[in-house]
Amino acid sequence: MTKTELISVVAEKTDFTKKNAEAAVNAVVTAITEALASGDKVSIVGFGTFEVRDRKEKQVINPQTKKMMTAPASKAPAFKAGQALKNAVNK
Repeated sequence: MTKTELISVVAEKTDFTKKNAEAAVNAVVTAITEALASGDKVSIVGFGTFEVRDRKEKQVINPQTKKMMTAPASKAPAFKAGQALKNAVNK
C-alpha cells in the first residue's frame, strides 16, 4: 500500500475529504518522525512500537575495492509489531 492509497482508505473510513485525510496521515508520520528523532519511543496499543536502535561500529568489505573498512556506529528506526497486529496478520 502506498501513501496515496493509505490516504484514500483513511478518507473512506472516516468520511474525511482526501485533503483532510492527507493532512491527518502527514501529521501522524511527522509526529512519529519527530519523536524518534528526539530519542523517544512511540507505542500504539494494539499496533506496535516504533523505536530507535543503536548499531555498533563494524568491519565491512568495500565491494568495489574488496578492502576492509569500518562502518561507523549509527542509529536506525525499528518497529516491533504488537500482539493484536500479529494476530490479525496470522488469521
